This record gives sequence, C-alpha cells and structure tokens, in this order.
Amino acid sequence: MSKVSAIQLNSGPNIKVNLYDVKTYVEQISDTDSKLVVLPENFALMPENDNDYIKNSEKLDDGPIQNNISKLASAHKIWIVAGTIPIKSEDKDRVMASTITYNHKGERVSLYNKIHLFDVTLPKSQESYNESKYFMPGDFIEVIDTPIGRAGIACCYDLRFPELFRLQHEKKIEIIILPASFTEQTGKVHWETLIKARAIENLSYVVTSCQGGYHINGKKTYGHTMIVSPWGKTLETLEKGKGFVSSEIDLAQLKSIRENFPVLDHMKLMKK
Repeated sequence: MSKVSAIQLNSGPNIKVNLYDVKTYVEQISDTDSKLVVLPENFALMPENDNDYIKNSEKLDDGPIQNNISKLASAHKIWIVAGTIPIKSEDKDRVMASTITYNHKGERVSLYNKIHLFDVTLPKSQESYNESKYFMPGDFIEVIDTPIGRAGIACCYDLRFPELFRLQHEKKIEIIILPASFTEQTGKVHWETLIKARAIENLSYVVTSCQGGYHINGKKTYGHTMIVSPWGKTLETLEKGKGFVSSEIDLAQLKSIRENFPVLDHMKLMKK
C-alpha cells in the first residue's frame, strides 16, 4: 500500500501568500509517509479580475509558480500534482489551465491541459463563469504512472463528462486524480454523487483536491476534498477551510475488487 495526500485551500489574488500556504502543508505532509500530494485547481491564483490569469501566465517550465513547486517536490522528495497553473498558449489572449505533475526530483513528468471549460451563469446567483474567454481547452487525455499507481489526470468540470474517464480506463488507470474549484451552489447537489459515480463506474480510487470557502473575488467554492475507494466509500474528506487529508491506496484490494466484480470486462460500446 502507499499513501496519498490532498490539500484544500482558500486561495486569493496574492500568489506569494497562496504559495506559502502550499509550502506549509507540503512540509507537514512530508512528515508522513505520503508518496504523492495533490494541489487544488487555481492553487496559486484566484484573482479578483480573471484577466490576471493572462498577466501572471508562465511559459512552460519557466516561471515562479512552476519553479516553486518543482523545488518543493525536490526538497521534500515527494511527487506533487499541481493543478492548475496558467500556462501561455499560442493565443496571446488566452492561456492553458495546466495540471503539471512533478516527481520527487522536481522534474516535470506530466502535463494535462483542462479539456472542459466552465461557461455557466448559476441560477439564483450573481456568480457567472466564462472560462473559455481566458482559457484555451486542452485536446488530450493524460495517464501516468505514479508511486501510488497508474493515474488518470482530470480537472474540475471534466468530472461531468464520464466519457473522458472511459478513455482513461482504456489506458488501465487505477486512480483518478482531480484538482477542482467546484462552486458552492452546484457542489451541494452534485459533487459527492459525481465523485462516487466516477469511482464506482471505473472501479478506481478518486483523489480530489479542492478550493473551499469564500474568496476575495466574491465567489464561493464547495470544498469537500475527498478520497474515495473503488467501491464508492469515502475514505477521507475535508468539508471546509484549509488543510489536507491523507489515505492509503491499496492496489491489491483494487485488483481483488476488479477480479471478483468484473463489470469493466463486460463493457460493450455500441457503434452506429
């Protein structure tokens, strides 16, 4: 078995303050036997003005946010899934929402650009989201081998599109890693149901890392960072505020579940 940790934050517009929070929790996690830690979506920047994502965007492998996380991973000999960082794209007016994974040497070993962008005005609320105005959508899925198992990387709104995880399943995932910044309003009714659905239908662990609280920009995020078993059991959760959760990932148990309940082998995808 191996242990994973997931950090929950309440990030704001001050990158240095947000990175200090990340450093504090990674240092605490390094005193445990966790092999990998997951950071939330927008962990380094939740701006008052979304145009600040453009102003603070970085070239891939070159920028203070990336350098900071790389050094943190190397210093504490731990893998870090850093999701998301605003990375420059070919469009000067939009950036990529990039989840970057660093190994225990601080080396970038994975890059996932968020595919599904959240363009929604919430009912009975003043909150409006228009991610495609500032972000370019990604166009590839990402599956990587990590110290805790073979992981499919996704991000927040991706959760609502089960087809993405079926494509990851074809690449033999054992774990779904999902940084998120889910809204308070939709999280109350959908978050836990969707997380457990993705775990059960793919017989995979799901590790989420969330924003959780009221932000300076006026938006409210749901929190509820969760680690869920392949059988849909909540192993750990942090409802609100800043902190982290940790849990064992038991790949032997996952293998046993899949052998005794071979539903994934029974899948028949119908073609027109």
